[in-house]
Formats: sequence, C-alpha cells, structure tokens
Amino acid sequence: MGRSRWDFSTKIHLKTDFDGHPLAFHITEGQASDGRNFEVLLDIGPDVAPRAAVGDKGYGSRPNRQAARSRGICPVIPYKSNAKHRPAFFPKMLYGGRARIEQTVGKLKRFKRVALRCEKTAQNYGSIVALALGFILIKSIRTA
Repeated sequence: MGRSRWDFSTKIHLKTDFDGHPLAFHITEGQASDGRNFEVLLDIGPDVAPRAAVGDKGYGSRPNRQAARSRGICPVIPYKSNAKHRPAFFPKMLYGGRARIEQTVGKLKRFKRVALRCEKTAQNYGSIVALALGFILIKSIRTA
C-alpha cells in the first residue's frame, strides 16, 4: 500500500470488456503513475484480442500508444491539451464507452471494504477487490 499526502492509498487499474464486465485488475500504490501500468493491463486477464483500448489521459503517453499498436490494438486515449502532435481525428463515440468502465468502478466502490481500504496488506486488499468484482460479475448475469 502506498502513502499519499496524509494517509495510505491505492489505485485499482481495472480492465473490463465494452459492456463493463470486469476481466482483470492491478493494484498499485496511490502515488504511482498510471502510465507505467498500461502494459500490465494489456497483458493480464483472459487471452482475448481486443480491438481497442479505451483509457483516460493518465495512460496517454507515446510509449503506451506504441505498445498498444504493436499488439494490434487501437489506443483510444485522449491527448493532453499541451501535446505537440495532436491528430485531427479522435473517435469520440468509441471513447464514450469509457463511461461503462467508470460505472463498474462506481459499483466496486459501493463495497465498504473496498472504498475504505480496511485491509492492511496489498494481498488482502486484492482479495477483497477480487471478491467484490466477482459479485459484480455474478449480478450482471441475466436469467430468463
């Protein structure tokens, strides 16, 4: 668990499908950069070949975009406002699907032990996050 200004904190890097169903996650310290964990997110989880990787500006570095393209994945990550080489086209409709990821994170934060970070070790906290994501996945199954 990492330390931020006042207290311990963690970041949950979540990998979902386009419907918002959780596939994998990676936990880092709160002060760690998002961009360094992008390749880890591409590599973990089930062996599926995504067509696009949707992320926020924290993952928007040139090496991350190159890593996605080298795997045959289209990076849908917005450029920062001070970027030197911003392309004219950006797939806004595809980026709108990022809301489903944020909704899944919102569902995850409804679990008290996840939101309050009650666990002292990263392994125990990861277990609680995995259990909560399992409950989210089970609840998303539709029955006839």
